Amino acid sequence: MTTELQGATAEHFELPCLSLHGKKALITGGSRGIGKATALTLANLGADVALTYYTGCKFADDVRDQIRDMGRRANCYAHDIGDPETIDELRSQVLNEFGQIDILVNNAGITRDRSFKKMTTEMWTDVLTVNLTGVFHMTKQFIDEMAEHGWGRVVNISSIVGEVGNFGQANYAAAKAGVIGLTKTLAREYAKRGVTVNAVAPGFTNTRMLQGVPDKALQAVTDMTPIGRLAEPAEIAAGVAFLASPAASYITGHVLSINGGMAM
Repeated sequence: MTTELQGATAEHFELPCLSLHGKKALITGGSRGIGKATALTLANLGADVALTYYTGCKFADDVRDQIRDMGRRANCYAHDIGDPETIDELRSQVLNEFGQIDILVNNAGITRDRSFKKMTTEMWTDVLTVNLTGVFHMTKQFIDEMAEHGWGRVVNISSIVGEVGNFGQANYAAAKAGVIGLTKTLAREYAKRGVTVNAVAPGFTNTRMLQGVPDKALQAVTDMTPIGRLAEPAEIAAGVAFLASPAASYITGHVLSINGGMAM
């Protein structure tokens, strides 16, 4: 619902609408970290939420239960985003329960870090299969139905690493840069059909993906970040929620960098 303001000159303005009431969202990798924060944020704004997980069943169940406690419909689904057959099965399960998907957040991802000299073909392929090809397959399953309904939001989680690169992450950087290219292309193809496609590029964020990173390396990251700390998952989720909302209807093909000023 929008609200109109009428000024002295009889101009009419519609206030931005951030409500997601009546919308149905699907978030991959929704059991922890950025995915969990996004699932809870979208639910708090009124959306029903389907979330997927590959590991962490108990964490996914907990997110589902928190969303249901908000009075929203929610369920979680186990699947391997790197396996197209399981994605086909996921589509059937989700649509059977939710009817349609209005908002797709492609968040699931993995890392297999090594210097390029030591990186194996398997490590390269594993990351590209999940982090880039998986986004292709997930989007392929849902975007055309969004277009048929005349409204949809696709938000792809890229990374600061896809924008500037990072030592030891050639595979991850290539995949996340590819996500940006895919985002911009789909934005052009679907803009006139009511579907916006955007990306969020988080900086280094306080999630389990950083577990095992030496304190000295994390300190170097915060030293390079003008804000002087890591991002929190909820701060990334806030950006996703805006791009998923009706208020962002004139934004497509955009990469929203949420990195504390580390890359400008």
